[in-house]
Amino acid sequence: MKEISRRSFLKGSAAAGGLAAMPALASGPSALPRAWTYEADVVVVGGGGAGLPAAIGARDRGLSVIVVDANYDVGGHAIVSGGNVPLGGGTAQQKKYGIRDDPMTYFRDLTDWSVVETSGMPDYRYNDRTVQYAIAMNAARTYDFLVANGVRFEDRAPDNLGAHAVGISARREHHCVWKSGQCAESPAGAGGAALMRPLEYSARKKGVRFLLNYHMDEIFREDGGRGRVCGIQARYTPRILPDGKRLESFRSEGGIDCREPSVTVRARKAVVIATGGNSGNVEFRRIFDPRLTGEYANAAGEYSPQDASGELAAMAVGASLWGAANQAMDRNGSLRKRQVIGVRTNYVSWTKKSPVFPFVKYPGLRILNWQDAIIVNQAGRRFYSEFENGYPNGTHEGFYKDGAPYVQGSWRNTTRIKFRPRNYIDAALALNEGSKPPLFSAGPQWAVFDSKGAAREHMKIEPGCCDPQVFFSAPTIEELAQKINTSPWQRSKMDPKALAETVRRYNGFVDAHRDEDFDKPSPRFKIETGPFYAAWASFAVHDSYAGLRIDENCRVLDLRGRVIEGLYCGGESAGGCSQHGLGRTLTQGYIIGQKAGA
Repeated sequence: MKEISRRSFLKGSAAAGGLAAMPALASGPSALPRAWTYEADVVVVGGGGAGLPAAIGARDRGLSVIVVDANYDVGGHAIVSGGNVPLGGGTAQQKKYGIRDDPMTYFRDLTDWSVVETSGMPDYRYNDRTVQYAIAMNAARTYDFLVANGVRFEDRAPDNLGAHAVGISARREHHCVWKSGQCAESPAGAGGAALMRPLEYSARKKGVRFLLNYHMDEIFREDGGRGRVCGIQARYTPRILPDGKRLESFRSEGGIDCREPSVTVRARKAVVIATGGNSGNVEFRRIFDPRLTGEYANAAGEYSPQDASGELAAMAVGASLWGAANQAMDRNGSLRKRQVIGVRTNYVSWTKKSPVFPFVKYPGLRILNWQDAIIVNQAGRRFYSEFENGYPNGTHEGFYKDGAPYVQGSWRNTTRIKFRPRNYIDAALALNEGSKPPLFSAGPQWAVFDSKGAAREHMKIEPGCCDPQVFFSAPTIEELAQKINTSPWQRSKMDPKALAETVRRYNGFVDAHRDEDFDKPSPRFKIETGPFYAAWASFAVHDSYAGLRIDENCRVLDLRGRVIEGLYCGGESAGGCSQHGLGRTLTQGYIIGQKAGA
């Protein structure tokens, strides 16, 4: 790797702070640096599910590669996932177990206008056909690529246990082999380590260089912002532990040891945007759903901020957003209710062994049976049955339960679902009870239970178990409401009398063995024995389904539909795809590695 005059460039630089350093879309192109801190043929921004395959693919073709990641380690959102990879079109594992599939069947599945979810949302109708065709033609090759780079899949038939929007014609979800050592290498102890660590090891072994703790803020284009993309600027963003030490990468091979406030990295051939989407950027995600105000945390929380930095930097040099309908129209799985309560970042169960636990600080509690609690909104009122999880499972093989075969493109498909609206989430957001101008924020949701409910759930309620800003206890329900009002995330004051009336009414449903308000199945336990508890139970913002416009080669396009030379994008930062999870992300990373490498 060639380093050019780092000091001369940094002499007048200063460290930027927070997201305020992101480029404004109207600011116009910046002048090119007089000197570059580092150079490579391909610069990949983001070391997750799209970034690592792109880096490996380019390196396989003899190009030098630098991966720039804002985190202390690689893996992105993918490393805190379950390691379940939906890939279709006739993978080696599908063929081994007699599952009939091919690229054209996969493509037709992913663009079938006639398939709708149980909520009524059409799963594939708004997909970009060019993007889906590229995914379908390359998914089986991506499987082979992953295996060749050390990823091991369980030796069993693919299924659809956690699949969302992967098509109905065939079973397509492959499961990585979880090993205790690999799971220990995940910041969440999750199976995603079984996918991402082998890719990381392969990348390092092949000579990919990693520049960690650097947040990309700006993309450079030649010819006054009209020419080829030629590099990026990034600022130092170390994760400093409470004891003052810097949180270090799991491995150091191939790492670039740099701690300058700001660097520029020249890309002789391509810049790849693989920054993981926008679910953590409040103002950006509200482009698609204005209801998602700041109280709702993104799913990956402290590990993967998903701050739309890639999208914003690309838009500042002319890139177009794309596929907004998939994120704006109640996309399956985009909002998730979890069993973890008492912490805002409640999608992942962070343990004290996690490297990022000093930032999370609290493990939270779990509720496994919602007979033991109710959930109320910021006004202290229930709004739907607590047993609802808030989202329908996306479509996949076996989705239809009527026994008739699935026929691609049949108008009858729209009549075969049992309509089940996503009322839990929509009531939580749209009811807006107690909201106030100017945002009319719906506020958080709170799990309310008593000491007997905590005992039935075997909760260990002790100091340090939950975030004191979102977990409260009190001897009476009225006092509990007053404590809830001290939370900085409570957007309007809860009337203690309203919460007391809610609990009184629910206890009456227990006596009657019937929930007259929301049909919760046979309410069993009253909330009547103090102390009483209130714990954060708000949903998490999960996936991003809208992003930059790309073509079949994952090249980024501008507002006129023209290719921005030298700029690629894949994964959750790219638009045009309704599919949830790792399949589209890994496949687009594979495509970028082949095309940019060529």
